[in-house]
Amino acid sequence: MSDDERLPQPAPAEIDLVTVLHALGDPVRMRLLTSYADGAEHSCDPHHLGLDHLHKSTVSHHMRVLREAGVTSTRVAGRNRYVSLRRADLDARFPGLLDALLAAAPAPAPAD
Repeated sequence: MSDDERLPQPAPAEIDLVTVLHALGDPVRMRLLTSYADGAEHSCDPHHLGLDHLHKSTVSHHMRVLREAGVTSTRVAGRNRYVSLRRADLDARFPGLLDALLAAAPAPAPAD
């Protein structure tokens, strides 16, 4: 996959712990983290993420914060966006961090 198909994100060596923790300090973004932890790519549809109660622009904001912090990667396919967790990058940079955060987070509600 070429870089022009990905939205801008920090290089693995540029991912900063304080920025990651700040990004994950919001309950909605922690919910997104638990959804993305399955290792799959996810569409940006709030319904599929269990965030029906939020406006699309609010969900987009939360996704942007996670991407700019280096937590997620967003692939562009036409008008669609697909988000995935940068697990390998985060595990290499901060061993055990994701496991600890995911163990402490409530499980995501199942999406329809």
